[in-house]
Amino acid sequence: MATSREMQATELLRLVTAGSVDDGKSTLIGRLLYDTKQILVDQLEHIEDASRRRGHDYVDLALLTDGLRAEREQGITIDVAYRSFVTPRRRFQLADAPGHVQYTRNMVTGASNADVAVVLVDARQGVIEQTRRHSYIVSMLELPHVVYTVNKMDLVDYSEERFDEIVRDLSELASRLDVHDAQMIPISALKGDNVVDRTESMPWYDGPTLLEHLETVELASNAGDSARRFPVQWVIRPMAEEHHDYRGYAGQAAGGTWGAGDEVVVLPSGLRSRVARIDGDGGEAIPGQSVTVLLEDDVDVSRGDLLADPDDAPVVAREVTARVCWMSERAVEDRARLLVKHTTRTVTARIEQILSVVDIHTLEDRERPGKMELNDLGLVRFRLAEPLVVDPYAYNRLTGAFILIDEATNETVGAGMVVDAA
Repeated sequence: MATSREMQATELLRLVTAGSVDDGKSTLIGRLLYDTKQILVDQLEHIEDASRRRGHDYVDLALLTDGLRAEREQGITIDVAYRSFVTPRRRFQLADAPGHVQYTRNMVTGASNADVAVVLVDARQGVIEQTRRHSYIVSMLELPHVVYTVNKMDLVDYSEERFDEIVRDLSELASRLDVHDAQMIPISALKGDNVVDRTESMPWYDGPTLLEHLETVELASNAGDSARRFPVQWVIRPMAEEHHDYRGYAGQAAGGTWGAGDEVVVLPSGLRSRVARIDGDGGEAIPGQSVTVLLEDDVDVSRGDLLADPDDAPVVAREVTARVCWMSERAVEDRARLLVKHTTRTVTARIEQILSVVDIHTLEDRERPGKMELNDLGLVRFRLAEPLVVDPYAYNRLTGAFILIDEATNETVGAGMVVDAA
C-alpha cells in the first residue's frame, strides 16, 4: 500500500466507468483494486465468504464496489459509486456509473468531472444502444480521453476477428460523435486479462493493458494557460476595527493563473480594476484552488459576479443555447420556467424552445419535439430573466456548465452545457 506522502506526490486522474447492464463494470473495478493490491485482508475475506454463499467457485470481485446490501443481493448496481486507488505512477478517483437506461442522469453526474471515460462493451453483444448513449454523453461532456474496453473476451475464445469487428464499429461511432482520443483494449475482467497484467491468451494484441494506458495517458496540463475566470462565492468584510479597510472576494478559480497586478473586469457590471493580492496558496491561484482576491479599487462586487481577463472575457448573456440532459421523471415543455444555477449565480429562465432531442437508436436529432422526458438528451434555447456570464462548454467546462432547478420543489431536474450565448 502506498503511504500518504506517496499518494500526495502522484498525479490525480479522474475516471468514470460506464456500459450496459452486466457488462462487468463492478468486476473490472474490483479487478483493478485487487491486482493493484488495494484490498485489505478483512475486505478480501468478506468477499470470499460472500462469493461462497452465492455458490461461486471464484472470488466475485464485483462485491468490492457494490456497496449497498440491497444491490448486492439483487446483483445490480443502482447508483454512482466512487472509489479511489493509487499506483506508484498515479492516483485515481473512479466513478462507477450504473448501466440501466433509466440511470442516464447518473452517468452524466459521474462523467461531469472526469478526465477519462472507460466504456465497457460485452464482446458477445458488441455495440448496443447503451454504448451509443454513453458515447454521446462522453462527446457532449467533451471528455478528453475515452477507453473502450471490450470485456468478456474469454467468452468469445479470445477471438481476434471478433475484437477487430467491434473495433470497426466503435471507430465509426467515435468518429461520428467526434469522441476524443478513443482507445480500444480487449480484456477479461473476470480472468484479469489485460486489466493490470498482460495476458498470454491474446498474443495478437500488442497494445497497452488498461492500467498501463490509464497510467500514461496525457492529462491536460494547460489549465492555468486558459483565460482567467473567478466566480465570486463570498464577499469578505471583517467587522473588526483593525480590518475596516479589508474587502476580499472569496471563491474558486475557474480558469487561468491569478496573481497580483492582473487586470480584471467585473462582470456583468463591466467595471475594471487590478488584482492587489491573492490571499491563500502562496499569492497566486490556478483552476481548482480556493483563494481570496483583493482588488486595487473599491469597485462594487457581489456574490454571483465573475472576475475575468478583460482581453478575453466571457459572454454576458440573456439568451443561452445549451445541450441538456433532462433528469426529472416529470417531462418539461416549451415555455416552462426553471431556475438556472451557474457557478455562484442563480437566475430564473424560460425555455424558449426545445430545439431537438437525440434519437439514441439512430443518433439523429428529432427537431422541435415540444418536450423532454427523463434521460432525454437535447438542444434547448433559454431566455434568462437576469444576465449570466458564460463561456461555451467546449472552451471552459466550469463556466460553460449549469444545472436546472424546479422553482416549486427545489429539485435538480437537468444539467446543461452551453453551446452558444448572446
